[in-house]
Amino acid sequence: MRPVILAALLLIFALPLEAAPLPPNVRAEVDALLSSLEKSGCEFNRNGSWYSGADAKQHILRKLEYLEGNRTVKSTEEFIDLAAATSSVSGKPYLVKCGGAAPIESKVWLNTRLTALRSAAGAPAATPK
Repeated sequence: MRPVILAALLLIFALPLEAAPLPPNVRAEVDALLSSLEKSGCEFNRNGSWYSGADAKQHILRKLEYLEGNRTVKSTEEFIDLAAATSSVSGKPYLVKCGGAAPIESKVWLNTRLTALRSAAGAPAATPK
């Protein structure tokens, strides 16, 4: 392969993915989910330590900010998968514990809230992945 073509290909693949803020409808759902977590009184487990809903919201917002700077997040489900379901450091799932109930994975907790949010708004439920 010619050196010029090889250099061009390397440059193309080295460029970051197109970054963009969340679409407005997705941003509204994300904000509603994070407000729900913050106000829920539930605890959020990240890498073995429990945090308040407010602390969890701030952590997830920082992850979202990073994602928005590096790639496009197209759906609320993608936001949950990429920013709110697992630790980027350990790969362990985040957990949510409400009162005396057993902890559940944050992905399940957030998807349940998303379904309720969409149902209340009259929006169709998303198709499961």
